[in-house]
Amino acid sequence: MSDLLENKLNDGSRHFIDMPEVVFFDDFYDHTEELEGVKITEFITDGVIGMWLDFEFRGREFSVTNQFGDYWFFVRDPECPEEILFEIIEHYRQLLD
Repeated sequence: MSDLLENKLNDGSRHFIDMPEVVFFDDFYDHTEELEGVKITEFITDGVIGMWLDFEFRGREFSVTNQFGDYWFFVRDPECPEEILFEIIEHYRQLLD
């Protein structure tokens, strides 16, 4: 299992993992919808190179953006249980590994 990042941002959220950007963000969005219990709250894209996706899962707020060839994953609550973070990681690993 991947080591979790402990990068805390100024807004208090936590950058907890990077995963390779090996699929276009439309496929990433579709894969997000397949996560049982997820609610996508916002999806912003320029349609070419950049995207920002916000979603709720298990009562927590998450964001994903693509930067420097990776998808960067954030959780609003830095104390989010690791079990939930690993559930997110495992779901996206199916698409990105």
